[in-house]
Amino acid sequence: MKAVVVGGGIGGLTAAIALRRTGHEVAVLERAPEPREIGAGLSLAPNALRALEALGIGERVRKHSAPSEVTGTLRTSSGRYLRRFRAGRDEPLAAFHRAELHGALLAELPESVLHTGTEVTDPSEVDADVVVAADGVHSGLRRRLFPAAPAPGFRYTCWRGVTEPGAAPPVRGSFTMGRGAYFMIHPLPGDRSCWALGAAEATPGVTHPDEHAEVSRRVADWPAEPRELVAATRPEAVLHNDILDLDPLPAFTSGRVALLGDAAHAVPPDLGQGACQAIEDAVVLAAALRDDSVADALAAYDSARRPRAAYVTKQARAKAVADTSSAWWLHFLLAVTVPVMPASVIRRQASPLWDWTPPAL
Repeated sequence: MKAVVVGGGIGGLTAAIALRRTGHEVAVLERAPEPREIGAGLSLAPNALRALEALGIGERVRKHSAPSEVTGTLRTSSGRYLRRFRAGRDEPLAAFHRAELHGALLAELPESVLHTGTEVTDPSEVDADVVVAADGVHSGLRRRLFPAAPAPGFRYTCWRGVTEPGAAPPVRGSFTMGRGAYFMIHPLPGDRSCWALGAAEATPGVTHPDEHAEVSRRVADWPAEPRELVAATRPEAVLHNDILDLDPLPAFTSGRVALLGDAAHAVPPDLGQGACQAIEDAVVLAAALRDDSVADALAAYDSARRPRAAYVTKQARAKAVADTSSAWWLHFLLAVTVPVMPASVIRRQASPLWDWTPPAL
């Protein structure tokens, strides 16, 4: 069959790879004039890496990553470590520069597949057996198909950056929690690091004349590592954007259209599952379309993905609230319980996310 993917981001490219692997003719329509990804770093957890392995591209993609110990290293903004990564107990994530992950996925597709400068706002404009709407959190196709669905909701605000090669001491990955804010760090290949400062904000759209100076001010009394990484980031490379997510939709499909990734279920980044869930979507959709009719395949896709997305959304929202909370009792509770929490409990908490197994392709 002929499939058209609307949106050339990480989810859209993975969908194109998966659909081609299962024998379909695929075109990717991207409204930007050239294929690119802005942003800083992201991580992929075992569930997404397993999906890439199912596509036969896991090893090639992972070459662009660095292992991050963020899942096992937690400290307070005063510098006190509540937990340190321990090999064999804690599992590292694969940390990427977003643009390099995007480039690795793009390299898996023939140049003829991607069509840039092409915007699609109505599925009726597309000549295809199936349309994959992977056009992001502000998806025009989602608005067209589900006009009554709520607009994306504001959660908090976030600054991101990537250091220049060799500009800061090496890092291994960590999460620092403060009152009303957090600072997340990943190592990147090429002697670089990426970081994110998430902070509670009453209203969306607040900006600052000098975003780099604002981040520096906010972490001025935090541990040395966050301060050094911000200082090692070029001011023009600091990105500031609000964190948005979506309420659950009544369906991820409509007619011959399947919503995928942020277009279907944008979540806060606090679980590190945004890109992971888009990659899962791509593999599940391709597996469903391998043998079944479009109608049956999209029904199976919706049945498989919507409950999982609802679970991830609920968990990610709860963690976003905790990560940006200024409540003294919550920080006290974490400071008391995290150091003594058994590894089995932490692993059990991650299991519903990380132990997902992709369908056979």
